[in-house]
Amino acid sequence: MNTRITIGKEVMVPELYFKNDGQLNSYPRRMEFNGHEYTFMDGLRYLVHKGKQFVQVFDMTDGRHDYRLKFDSAEHSWTLVDMSL
Repeated sequence: MNTRITIGKEVMVPELYFKNDGQLNSYPRRMEFNGHEYTFMDGLRYLVHKGKQFVQVFDMTDGRHDYRLKFDSAEHSWTLVDMSL
């Protein structure tokens, strides 16, 4: 059983990939957090309303652990919401 840990910290996402889910969407390929680099194999993308803005939420996996990231397009920032161990 995986344990989810709340992180809530800004991370760097230096690489994206594109997937055609009926329309071409971008997904994080790599993430840098606390001096470590994580490479994602696959994931899901959700659009969430935040007031008048849309926030993109990504549930990603590296094949071993799961990660939830949030991209705030107004701030152009990525946040690691939580991860499983």
